[in-house]
Amino acid sequence: MTDNDQQFEYSEFSGEFIDDDVTVILRIYRPAVLKVCDEEGNTTVWNYPFDTDREAFEEFLATVQRDGIRSFLDEPVQKLY
Repeated sequence: MTDNDQQFEYSEFSGEFIDDDVTVILRIYRPAVLKVCDEEGNTTVWNYPFDTDREAFEEFLATVQRDGIRSFLDEPVQKLY
């Protein structure tokens, strides 16, 4: 099976997240991949997989707490390592 053939399943942690009047769409796929999209279509993607979707969600929350929700609006496309 190639990467293009791989099926992704959305985690129950996926969904809309609102903080400080900013809305982002949180996408966590299984296997645990984390992607955040803002209202303008800008995307932040973590370039490493997480062991679980819960760990991906906790990383998202830690990023919001540490850097603020507006950090996802800073760049059109961000890749976090």
